[in-house]
Amino acid sequence: MEFRILGSVQIHDERFGVRIVPAGAKQRALLGALLVRAGQAVPAECLVEELWGGQPPVNAANALQAHVARLRRLLPAPGPGGPRHVWLRTSPLGYTLSLGPAATDAQRFHRLVGQGRELAATAPGRAVEVLREGLALWRGPALQGSGQGPICSAEAALLEESRLRALEVLYDVCLRADRCAEITGELEELVAVHPLRERFHEQLMTALHRCGRRAEALSTYDRARRRLARDLGIGPGQVLSRRREAILRSCEPAADSADRAGAGTAGQGGDELGVLREELVRLRGHVELLRRQQRELSEQVARLTAHHPCGP
Repeated sequence: MEFRILGSVQIHDERFGVRIVPAGAKQRALLGALLVRAGQAVPAECLVEELWGGQPPVNAANALQAHVARLRRLLPAPGPGGPRHVWLRTSPLGYTLSLGPAATDAQRFHRLVGQGRELAATAPGRAVEVLREGLALWRGPALQGSGQGPICSAEAALLEESRLRALEVLYDVCLRADRCAEITGELEELVAVHPLRERFHEQLMTALHRCGRRAEALSTYDRARRRLARDLGIGPGQVLSRRREAILRSCEPAADSADRAGAGTAGQGGDELGVLREELVRLRGHVELLRRQQRELSEQVARLTAHHPCGP
């Protein structure tokens, strides 16, 4: 049994080859929120906020109970002779989804990425296979179609950041293994979708240069520089600038980006400014989400009592 959130919310029962897809946005939001907080009691007030935002129905408690009852009917029953498992429990503290022997595709993704990081230094070819296996679990944006409630939207943003960092690790390993030609197309697509993420630009420049496409590598730098100046009012960071200088000299800098594959973070080797810059870009990329969540949480705090906290 596997619950899937790397895309639209789904339940896969491998015993019978059955895929269960919750019908309706409210059912998807409810299951998504409970999966994000699996093993924890989620107060009813938080689930009402997740499903209806600042406009709950007149009798929100009854409406929520009806959705919970429908979700219980949706959850798989035990197979013939199999042990009975209570998926969803109700308590004074709220509703708790117990995964039991089941797992989520997000857990599998994180496990595979961790294995890929460990293999990067000693077995780069195998590391590429494992990392691609983990990334292949993604069917679309995390928790797609589960609404914009604070629980699901915050988790979706965290998962997306994990996906992008896994891609950075993958491409560093590919560069280390001299598999540049196979990643240039992928990186070109990524810099178009994430134009403020300097790491992808730097990796693309490296791959293009090693493929003998020096002019295109330098053009990649120029496009990144213009976009950073236009959108953020800043210039390229040290890592990106050093890559350009190395290409102009037609040599590799001492601290090559591929040597950072095992850690999977940008700007190691003392480049604290590079780390801060990447954090700035990441936070600015999520600024609208954070502003919306701040408004929603302020409204929620005004309605809830101290006896029913919504924290994890």
